[in-house]
Amino acid sequence: MPRTPQIIAFGGGGFSMENGNPLLDDHVLGLTRRKRPRVCFIPTASGDADHYVVRFYRKFSATADCSHVSLFRRDRGAGAVEGNLREHLLQQDVVYVGGGSVLSLLGAWKAHGLEATLEECWRAGVILCGGSAGSLCWFDEAVTAFHGAPERVQGLGFLPYSNCVHYDAEPERRTEFHGFVADGMAAGFGADDGCALHFRGTELYDVVTSKKRAGAFRVEALGGQVVETPLSARYLGAHAAPALAA
Repeated sequence: MPRTPQIIAFGGGGFSMENGNPLLDDHVLGLTRRKRPRVCFIPTASGDADHYVVRFYRKFSATADCSHVSLFRRDRGAGAVEGNLREHLLQQDVVYVGGGSVLSLLGAWKAHGLEATLEECWRAGVILCGGSAGSLCWFDEAVTAFHGAPERVQGLGFLPYSNCVHYDAEPERRTEFHGFVADGMAAGFGADDGCALHFRGTELYDVVTSKKRAGAFRVEALGGQVVETPLSARYLGAHAAPALAA
């Protein structure tokens, strides 16, 4: 039976930002319905930073079969993918993309032909997820501020919307996002740190949070004005609402 394409886009959070708060990451693992899912980490946006890869294994190795992909160097040893990258990624339950520079990420992926492989994975039902750059990349357009002032960037276009991360933590992104939407950027979403947007196919299916006050917003131009609409979000912690059926 074919699996539904799914993307979990964090506004910010997960093991790289929320030490001691595993709610978002554990939620993604739970969506696989496997006792020990296969999870591959792609840290391209950080330049394949050693400390990032180490933190990934520390978080996931006890509960998942872990691997990672390095494009900027030739890693060897436990977990490093050295063979057929396409074949390996298609065998995963989750592909987890780390944060950093989304511009560097997109450039490296294009050079290595990874865009087509990731689209194939998505259509095959491998869950794609990530925060910051690992969230922005899946959308048609996004707002990045990694290199200074917020700017527009074209993403992979798997999801036909715009995306703005760190919505509560970096107010300048929110302001610029509104300006970009007013100037013709596609309607889309802003997500706080600790909030994740769950898409099934290209439709928003669920909004979950690892913090009680985190949230997300639909942002669109209507009648010559930019309108920001809060979305209903489900807290994953104590006394959480029941999970939606997959």
